[in-house]
Amino acid sequence: MAKRNSSLIGIRPRRDFAGLEERRMQAATLFRTGYRPAEVARQLGVSCTSASRWYLAWQQEGVRGLRAAGRAGRRPRLDARQWRRVEQALLKGPLAFGYGSELWTLERVAAVIEQVSGVRHHPGHVWRLLKERDWTWQKPARRAVERNEEAIGHWVREEWPRVKGGPERSEPGSYSSTRAGSR
Repeated sequence: MAKRNSSLIGIRPRRDFAGLEERRMQAATLFRTGYRPAEVARQLGVSCTSASRWYLAWQQEGVRGLRAAGRAGRRPRLDARQWRRVEQALLKGPLAFGYGSELWTLERVAAVIEQVSGVRHHPGHVWRLLKERDWTWQKPARRAVERNEEAIGHWVREEWPRVKGGPERSEPGSYSSTRAGSR
């Protein structure tokens, strides 16, 4: 795993909640001046269903009914401070946590997250968490330490053609025409 840009720590917002609230406040102003939901929908470029829902909320609770409810979806299990600690731990590498190689696997990352933060994540979900934080998947180069490029080149040039060879031919091969009408 490698961090793409360490300055991008935290979760990127998926929606512009402030912009959405601002549009609902524009709708409230239009409702106050006598516009009907269908007219508000046309004016603001939203569906009639949304404008009708906003109108109902505006009638029941006023402007307060159109305020943003906050974030959408489930709250993250780790806050920004915990994620900074997890990222610092991951940057130390797997060897620092007693693993036998410099290879991060999802299982290892999940174990480190639990060790550092006390929060357990399924390894199958860890890749999403890492991707949200701009960590990239890295594939290690698999090369034997003992690899001898010179010996490999010699084998490919000299031995392989001899081994590959083919059947020894003492007489020319046969030929027959397969075209129709060639008898």
